[in-house]
Amino acid sequence: MTWLWIPITVFASFVQAIRTAAQKHLTTELTTISTTFVRFLFGLPFVLAYLFGLKAYFQVDIPPLPGNFYAIVALAGLAQVVATALLIYLFGLRNFAVGTTYARTEAFLTAMIGAAFFGEAIVLFGWVGVFISVVGVVLITIAKTGVGGRQLLALLRDKAAWIGILSGACFAVASLSIRKGNLILGVENFLFTAAVTLSVMLIMQTVAMFIYLLVTKPRQFLVIARNWKVCVLVGITSMMGSTAWATAFALQNASYVKALAQVEFVFTLAASFWFFKEESSSKELVGMALVVLGIVVLVLFG
Repeated sequence: MTWLWIPITVFASFVQAIRTAAQKHLTTELTTISTTFVRFLFGLPFVLAYLFGLKAYFQVDIPPLPGNFYAIVALAGLAQVVATALLIYLFGLRNFAVGTTYARTEAFLTAMIGAAFFGEAIVLFGWVGVFISVVGVVLITIAKTGVGGRQLLALLRDKAAWIGILSGACFAVASLSIRKGNLILGVENFLFTAAVTLSVMLIMQTVAMFIYLLVTKPRQFLVIARNWKVCVLVGITSMMGSTAWATAFALQNASYVKALAQVEFVFTLAASFWFFKEESSSKELVGMALVVLGIVVLVLFG
């Protein structure tokens, strides 16, 4: 089963792209916070159904949840919400392209934070694979945004750059915390473990954001009700993607999972070429090659 995290991660990346497209549709009528809330609210019933379906199928009971499990899952939920809010905030800044480029370093930040604070040991070739893939993604982003490499370094003092880095770091903490929560449970059935961790996190996020919207923008609930069909699509894709992420984190180091997830950029460029006949620039092709090379090094030698 050591290889199973690979197709699960690729599936998670694919579903995430669909969910993002559906969420963008909602932003025309909902606020950023409300759109984020939809992901949790409509995803929670499907995740709970998945959890209790596994419980019945495998005939297992939900294990006692220790205090440190609740703490680490709460950290994961908070980090995920903050990371998403920061990423969306970037689009309102003048240098948002610079910020989003720096946010692409999430995989490398996951490796660094994991090694420093979460005890995730990474072998030398693992570091090499993560670094190569991140360089490839940054190169693709530079090609798409038109921001030069020298400009990126020159604007390192810019607020957008540091917000991007902070967003990537928060996503890294969320991924590492989810994996840590899985390990704390100590249940051999990785599917069930991931479902329990994800369910607890979603309950926390849904309750917290429900209270926030009820106090600050209660009319948004009426807008959500009017768009229930799209909200259900967001919920289903969110459940599928989040479950796949949590399952991958139960099987493999979060840094490896995040590095492999960058294959999404290769899929996006390939789809642009095959379906929309959009030519890729030389920088994009080199970036794609580096992403693939990094993933090969990671999978074969990491």
